[in-house]
Amino acid sequence: MRPIARVMLAAASGLFLVTPGPAVAAPAVSHAQLPTMSAEPNGIQAPFAELADGNTGAVRWSRQPNTRAPMGSITKVMTALVVLEAGNLDRAITVPQAIIAYDRKYDGSTAGLVPGEVLTARQLLYAMMLPSGCDAAYTLAEAYGPGQAAFIAEMNATAARLGLTNTHFTDPSGLPAPTGHATYSTPADLVKLGMHAMAQPVFRDIVRAQSYHQPAGPANRDHVWRTTNLLLRDYPGTVGIKTGSTDAAGTCLLFETVRAGQRLIGVVLHSSPTSDAVAESDARNMLDWGFGPILSLIPIP
Repeated sequence: MRPIARVMLAAASGLFLVTPGPAVAAPAVSHAQLPTMSAEPNGIQAPFAELADGNTGAVRWSRQPNTRAPMGSITKVMTALVVLEAGNLDRAITVPQAIIAYDRKYDGSTAGLVPGEVLTARQLLYAMMLPSGCDAAYTLAEAYGPGQAAFIAEMNATAARLGLTNTHFTDPSGLPAPTGHATYSTPADLVKLGMHAMAQPVFRDIVRAQSYHQPAGPANRDHVWRTTNLLLRDYPGTVGIKTGSTDAAGTCLLFETVRAGQRLIGVVLHSSPTSDAVAESDARNMLDWGFGPILSLIPIP
């Protein structure tokens, strides 16, 4: 007689559900104990941090969320947002001679741009967001201000419009101009800024890219730009956003990851004086905690 008992394995819980019928031998089951969720993420080095639901903005966990601190090149998220809201991303922009003195003065990271070469605003956004090119940020500010002062004023006006009351910019790259603490924000404000920026499709496409190749053209050199955000490579489901680092800011990371439809966005500031790996580890620990013992273990291609 064909048995009518149906045995269903609940993989996540390790339970068997058996419908009524003739007794059948149940297969041996390994009742592996899933890790339990702690009250807060463990091992976070950053003194300033926040993790939130990326769909609603509801805060999941925070540490000094409203304390002002420098954030280095996370500033470039606002620079990109101002450019995107202005539009005309296919306009041709000539890289100015002044990038040389600008980068040398502050020892800023560059995208290898050369004064006189011509790139589109869209190409310059990749040059700014992936390798964290301060030369690209300066070039975009010059073109869209026009000029540094006008562009920085627009950055602060946008911050005010978005309700980022504890955020102020003095430089389009987040460099220590004039001092290391002149440009500042808070974890709470940066999560809001990140959510707003990630709502822009072009921005999302840029910051989720691990690399971008710009072939040589009539007026530009060949460029290959690679992201400084190691979380994109190391933590499956990550879709952005931006690293930051200065002497005053230490290592910082604004990040977003999606798993099984659940979106988490977070930020860590001054995880370490110099180590990007510590900031990445902070983000991983926060994400593992936020997704919980099941989603954090789901294999994602």
